[in-house]
Amino acid sequence: MSIHSTAIIEEGAWLGEGVEVGPFSLIGAEAVVGDGTIIRSHVVIEGAVRIGRQNQIGHGSILGGAPQDLGFASATKSGIELGDDNVIREYCTIHRGTAEGSSTIVGNGNFLMAGAHLGHNCRIGNNVVIANNCLLGGYVRVDDRAFLGGGSVFHQYVRIGRLVITQGNSGFGKDLPPFVVAAQINLVAGLNIVGLRRAGFSAADRDEVKRAFKLLYRSGLNTRQALEKSAEMEWTQHGREFFDFVAEAGTRGIVPSRNSSADDS
Repeated sequence: MSIHSTAIIEEGAWLGEGVEVGPFSLIGAEAVVGDGTIIRSHVVIEGAVRIGRQNQIGHGSILGGAPQDLGFASATKSGIELGDDNVIREYCTIHRGTAEGSSTIVGNGNFLMAGAHLGHNCRIGNNVVIANNCLLGGYVRVDDRAFLGGGSVFHQYVRIGRLVITQGNSGFGKDLPPFVVAAQINLVAGLNIVGLRRAGFSAADRDEVKRAFKLLYRSGLNTRQALEKSAEMEWTQHGREFFDFVAEAGTRGIVPSRNSSADDS
């Protein structure tokens, strides 16, 4: 274990084997930091923050800060759960949950680039890339292997499906189904074919995803009609995943595509 002489480790904090803490960092009394995690300089970890193994926390990052919720009571006991092998670069902020006993959850193997912000109660899957200066509102969910382009913003409660990729400087207030490429303001541009190949999707798997995409976005049917039609058709795992996500869309609906009726109910 290597703790810089200027770092402050409050009584009650637990640090595993091989943890490094850089200059002027503050580790609060409720923090748990797993083996091999490296915490750079000027990092603040406050509240009930549980950090797994082999993480890297960049200079100036703040984990466990109070949520930006006008109704939040300072006495609320909430926290963050961070898995293993995550890289959190400089000046990222991850806020703790806003409700009693709730948490913001980040899985394993994720890469948060400099200046990324995760609002309260976000749920980030595994192997997600969140590029520089992305802003995620409260309760945003990001599924495995999504890639969020730099400067993108996401409204609270939005869900981003697996293997989604978003263009930089884009904005979304609706759910993004799995496997799509999204851009601009609430616009689906197509399918993330390169990402599907890299994820090991076979040609048959990719054809299945294309068939699902065309039914939702190119058939002229609205979302409800496309879901009804999909229920009459045979699908393998990936087609079912696509339409299960769409069926569970929140009140804001899903992001439409050009020349589609997918945003109509």
